[in-house]
Amino acid sequence: MITKEATAAAPAPAPAVPEPPRTTTRRRAWDEAPRWQIYLPLGIYLVFTLVPFYWILLFALRPAGSTSLVPWPMTTAHFEKVWTDRGFGTFFQNSVLVGVATLVMTTLVALAGGYALARFDFRIKRGFMLALLCSQFVPGALLLVPLFEIFAELQMINSLGSVIIAETVFQLPLSMILLSNFIKNVPYSLEEAAWVDGCNRFRAFRVVVLPLLRPGLIAVGSFAFVHSWNHFLFALMFLNNQEKQTVPVGLNTLMSADSVDLGALAAGGIIAAVPVVIVFAFIQKWLITGFSAGAVKG
Repeated sequence: MITKEATAAAPAPAPAVPEPPRTTTRRRAWDEAPRWQIYLPLGIYLVFTLVPFYWILLFALRPAGSTSLVPWPMTTAHFEKVWTDRGFGTFFQNSVLVGVATLVMTTLVALAGGYALARFDFRIKRGFMLALLCSQFVPGALLLVPLFEIFAELQMINSLGSVIIAETVFQLPLSMILLSNFIKNVPYSLEEAAWVDGCNRFRAFRVVVLPLLRPGLIAVGSFAFVHSWNHFLFALMFLNNQEKQTVPVGLNTLMSADSVDLGALAAGGIIAAVPVVIVFAFIQKWLITGFSAGAVKG
């Protein structure tokens, strides 16, 4: 017979530990799809993209008159021809000068204008921003006649300065919009703290804000450089002397109505593409960051 004392002394049964819920991992559609369905379209796109580049290299490196699909034996005769005989050395220097000058002028003016749009309020601010946006719908060809008349009055025709000014004016609206949006992402309290510490507005901007704008400045500067490097119309219209022409105009001189030197044209195309490829190879991370940050907030 079990007494009450024995019942009270008996240990209570341990509570049942609930089993942990089974975690069911749901596979994504990316994991469920066969790999060939992913790599096959990418491979086709890669071939479609790289074949034109290989074709240019083929014409540039194989001897004249050859029909081989492999550039062997390779020759640099086409590069020597366009660089020395066709004046591409001079064209390259002119394009570098125009690109670097456009980069510097566009960045400086857009930085000042973008800061004013981001930090100051004035009556015509909305109308000014609307004018900047509407200017992006105006093609560059419509600016040729008025710009030509202005540069003719200033006696700047056949001068690289006319091309630099035209390229800068054409790049400024988009550059100012991007930099103003990028400056808005920098907290205004940082500048106020610098003012409290004794800095004036310019020094606070230079010490506090400017280092944070590096991605935006690189994005705006690289975009201005690449556009001015590849632009054809302004250099064609404002430069008459062959010694002042740029690389895009020089490529146009390699083609005539009767014949086209494919080897020289391919070599000139490679010379024109190399600086752009180098620029994007080194700044692609900053370029993506700058454009995304400048386009998010408006």
